[in-house]
Amino acid sequence: MIRSVVRGHGAALPKRVMTNKELEGVVETSDEWIVQRTGIRQRYIAGEGETTASLGAQAARAALDNAGLTPDDIDLVLVATSTPDNTFPATAVDIQRRLGMTHGYAFDMQAVCSGFVYAMATADLYIRGGMAKRVLVIGAETFSRILDWKDRTTCVLFGDGAGALVLEAQEGKGTISDRGILTAHLRSDGTHKDKLYVDGGPSSTGTVGHLRMEGREVFKHAVGMITDVIEAAFAATGTTAEDLDWLVPHQANRRIIDGSAKKLGIPLEKVVVTVDLHGNTSAASIPLALSVAASDGRIKKGDLVMLEAMGGGFTWGALLVRW
Repeated sequence: MIRSVVRGHGAALPKRVMTNKELEGVVETSDEWIVQRTGIRQRYIAGEGETTASLGAQAARAALDNAGLTPDDIDLVLVATSTPDNTFPATAVDIQRRLGMTHGYAFDMQAVCSGFVYAMATADLYIRGGMAKRVLVIGAETFSRILDWKDRTTCVLFGDGAGALVLEAQEGKGTISDRGILTAHLRSDGTHKDKLYVDGGPSSTGTVGHLRMEGREVFKHAVGMITDVIEAAFAATGTTAEDLDWLVPHQANRRIIDGSAKKLGIPLEKVVVTVDLHGNTSAASIPLALSVAASDGRIKKGDLVMLEAMGGGFTWGALLVRW
């Protein structure tokens, strides 16, 4: 059978680093408070000329270089983002332009922090359906542009960045020893819409709006939702937590990451954590973490890796891939 195999990875971050100490001069907060409740120590903030599309294109080029490929080898550019450069066209089309691609097709996906898992699952369907041989899957965000910098409960949490993977169609035997995406499980529940949302948009207010969040409500639901889809992935493949080499979660909050791992019986030494360095970069957080762990040699060819995320909507999902 056809499997969607990871051929390359890449990442991009803005030039500016904003530490918790710097935030103490922006809102009433402290480094100690932020670290204790979130695990975040710094984040990257996009500056002039740095946008979702520019960061996404930079991550895409890095992934192509890592894969030993060029834009000519790509059939589809799929971008997960909640902070597009324009209302339209899609940021994916802009990235396609920046890469010099005039062939293939490109579009965006919007599932907030779950966006990259949704995009990977979608790319897998396009590959297995024969509509693409190679897909550039990108998560890119500039959440700093939709933050209310007077709201200390949200502005300390988020950062900007981009990550990318190249997926390639390869023949597999149809067993869990195959390289590539083995299973994906996606969920959403719109009854939770008002717990994490942006209070603006083209059709409602004609403005971009700001991010609003009921932090305690999000935290209350997060661990249960995450474990639900991970357990579904285990059940679909006949695997267990013991079979995992790595859990790469959405990097939202260290307490959510640790709580989910504990509930699932996954040792913390098998969990890739970058929230301390990047903050919550929404759809960019998983590909950024993957690229960090693959670059430093932790994630190796043949490793069994679980990706999971939960975000506004609520949306949530898990995807099991053999690297």
